[in-house]
Amino acid sequence: MKAKLLTLIDYVKRLVAVTNWSLLMGVSFFCLTLFATWQGVDTLTEYLATEKNSKLSKVLVHGNPVYTNEQDIVGKIKSLKVRTFFDVDVNQVQEKLLELPWVASVSVRKQWPDTLRVYVTEHQAVAIWNQDLLLNTHGDIFQAPAEQFFNKLPMLYGPEGSENEAWKTFKTFKELLALNEIELSSLALSERFSWRLWLKSGVKLNLGRKDIALRVQRFIDLYPEIKNSSDKEVESIDLRYDTGLAVSWLQPTEQQTNNNKV
Repeated sequence: MKAKLLTLIDYVKRLVAVTNWSLLMGVSFFCLTLFATWQGVDTLTEYLATEKNSKLSKVLVHGNPVYTNEQDIVGKIKSLKVRTFFDVDVNQVQEKLLELPWVASVSVRKQWPDTLRVYVTEHQAVAIWNQDLLLNTHGDIFQAPAEQFFNKLPMLYGPEGSENEAWKTFKTFKELLALNEIELSSLALSERFSWRLWLKSGVKLNLGRKDIALRVQRFIDLYPEIKNSSDKEVESIDLRYDTGLAVSWLQPTEQQTNNNKV
């Protein structure tokens, strides 16, 4: 038994002799420092979260939105029921603000100690779609009050999913007709993909389903001659023929007829 005790004591002495005490103390000090720092940060965070100065108190809106007011933005943020600066999840705020009808994109940044910066980009309405929706510059629809734009924006009609094609077609023909001092005001695409155009003068053009660009060009070439061929006003022009076209004339009202007799 005494021999075993002496052997154990010798082992401990050899272990002490070979131990790098400087390294051991350094590692121990690092671990203690790391633990103390973690405890300090946790305590500070808990302290700040309970203090008034950690509450979110400012929302700064950038981007100069026209149709989205600051009250709407603040209201959406409040609906998330965040109490402190630390509670704010910028991704949740962004998703919430995208629910606003005019917001196309939004970026949110936190600024210590109490500020939220919101950068808003709004949709730019370029047309009214099926009377109750709006189209933006990318040909995408969005839901916002359209009544305020009646008589200000072109009216486009078409089946669901054809918004982008309708907008591109409208822009192409609007530019083509404008070169000939003819103003395009409306366009419709039927369920059977037949195209119709309305000019600002009230004339309706039936283009059909194929070769619509060629048919618009035919109209441009012949329109001056059509107007000069009668005293009546043109009501519609049917261009759904391989060659030629058919013209419908507005019939004069009874009052106009009586005035002509006088």
